[in-house]
Amino acid sequence: MPKLKGSEVLNPKIEVAIFNSPLSREARGDLLSITVVEDLEGAGMFALQLNAWNLMKNELMWVDDRLFNCGNMVEIQMGYDQLETLIIGDITGLEPSFSQDALPTLTVRGHDLSHRLMRGTQRRSFVEMKDSEIASQIARERGLDAKVEDSKEKLTHVLQKNITDWDFLQERAKRIGYEVLVKQKTLYFRPPQNASSQVLKLNRADDLLDFSARLSTMNQVGQVEVRGWDPKKKELFVSKAGVGNETTKMKGSLSGPKVADQEFGKSSYTIANVMVSSQAEADRIALKLFNEMALNYITGDGSCLGRTDLHPGTAIEITGIGKRFSGSYYVTAVTHSYSKTQGYRTQFSVKRNAS
Repeated sequence: MPKLKGSEVLNPKIEVAIFNSPLSREARGDLLSITVVEDLEGAGMFALQLNAWNLMKNELMWVDDRLFNCGNMVEIQMGYDQLETLIIGDITGLEPSFSQDALPTLTVRGHDLSHRLMRGTQRRSFVEMKDSEIASQIARERGLDAKVEDSKEKLTHVLQKNITDWDFLQERAKRIGYEVLVKQKTLYFRPPQNASSQVLKLNRADDLLDFSARLSTMNQVGQVEVRGWDPKKKELFVSKAGVGNETTKMKGSLSGPKVADQEFGKSSYTIANVMVSSQAEADRIALKLFNEMALNYITGDGSCLGRTDLHPGTAIEITGIGKRFSGSYYVTAVTHSYSKTQGYRTQFSVKRNAS
């Protein structure tokens, strides 16, 4: 992203479209702020705050306008030289606000299309299917495109136990070390991308407005053991994953589990009575749990001038914060915010498994 001058920071390009039609000049003039939240752990959200009082006519506006009916599809774009879509979602709520000390406002709230997976529970079975095939089927049923990575193992029988499609997919993903996210109109079902190349680099002096990190060995152990049981075959499966099984060290030299073993002695964490159907499934669960634990070794939060290329599920590089903390980080949550007074800012949360 090019270096920006003061006036450019306060005046990014903004486009809000409802059912593919850009907001009218009148609505754009009343738009006070925009917030877009992206999070690997839940549905993405957006909020549009508008002035809701017409001073010329001395009357309320927008609160009853069909433009902001629940269910209307919204696309929000931001940028400087070029616009980039940050979110496509549905309006799910309206919040008018009235005060004796200020003009009325209307906040239009919505969620990305993953909210469709969170509506209603289901009880059903999937027979002779891979987890990735199950994810693709559910995406199609909810009107989403699917981009999945082959989970390889075909499962004899998988039961969705009267839970939402979203919770079910999260449950299946966590068993095999995958993540679930919805970007625009596509559902992704894949392993975490923390081993992938960095999409951007942020330097403390040049790019960051602030950044704070936390390194902790308190929840780090050198080994995770999973003891699974197949009730049909009455067979026990035991799997271990530990130091040396890190999928990546994210440009660090020592992983959190390695540091914990070296400084405090070898330790392990055992999970028993896991329902598994094969040794391969037990192995994947152990590896997933180990790498998930390791990724919480270093966590951080920061902010910078608006970055449309900063999204959850990507790896970034942060430099200029010392040898121990500089390196690759995995982005877990991002908040894009715009207001007429502050311009465009981006806040983010990150994780790292090594130092």
